[in-house]
Amino acid sequence: MLIDLHTHSTASDGTDDPAGLVSAAAEVGVQALAITDHDTTAGWARAGRQAERCGVLLIPGAEVSCRVRGITVHLLSYLHDPQEPVLAQTLAASRDIRFSRAKTMAELLSRDYPITWDDVLAQAAHGATVGRPHVADALVAAGVVVDRDEAFAGLLADGSPYVVHHGAPHPVEAVQRIRAAGGVPVIAHALASARGKIVGEDVLEEMVAAGMAGVEVDHRDHTEDDKAWLRDFAKAHDLLTTGSSDYHGTGKQNRLAENSTSPESLQRLLAEGRGIEPVGTLRAMP
Repeated sequence: MLIDLHTHSTASDGTDDPAGLVSAAAEVGVQALAITDHDTTAGWARAGRQAERCGVLLIPGAEVSCRVRGITVHLLSYLHDPQEPVLAQTLAASRDIRFSRAKTMAELLSRDYPITWDDVLAQAAHGATVGRPHVADALVAAGVVVDRDEAFAGLLADGSPYVVHHGAPHPVEAVQRIRAAGGVPVIAHALASARGKIVGEDVLEEMVAAGMAGVEVDHRDHTEDDKAWLRDFAKAHDLLTTGSSDYHGTGKQNRLAENSTSPESLQRLLAEGRGIEPVGTLRAMP
């Protein structure tokens, strides 16, 4: 059974529209899919309609931006109520901050490279959460870099003079807000040190105490040692574990269902969700 619980559409920084993302997942045999765009639920409705057509179980979600001690933390929220005011306001504020940050970065880059803010906006779908990946796409379109990976390894890497950091809620606060909205919080790629600084075990412990439900273990940016540590941490704290693609379409090399979540973890996640129901049905659920 293929269960992919971390994907992105054009509602944020993916290249497949929400319906196309569901269709692409169905084509490779994914039976349960979560759409987790950055700080937005804008793709849920379109993805849900296509999921019902394709016979895919859709788990509505979002990837919530957090920050602690200058370190970015990404928290996956599943099945939360999109109308719950506190979390909805948190996501809206994050979208605004992402937009301002990307604009400032584009202006800084424009002093040395042939890109403009309009070039960045041209890379984002209407209504999308504009962010650093769209700046990367503008650099690719201008021929400055070959792909997003090169952009994020250099000009858009943490520590680059062109990178502007942004405010975001503390991950403990985010966990609490997700739970208050009926959602199920799972930390994404917690040990992916190649992406930049990672939080220590103390922060993870605080997040567990606040109600974090699980950890994303099987992710392409985790080493085998990372995965083993996360599995041990999850076992010690009775957390669910997930495996995901973090798919972005043509924007990254990640392929749908390159990692999968166990049916048992999915069942637990669905049981803990209180905010909104999944869409469609899951075939061959044990």
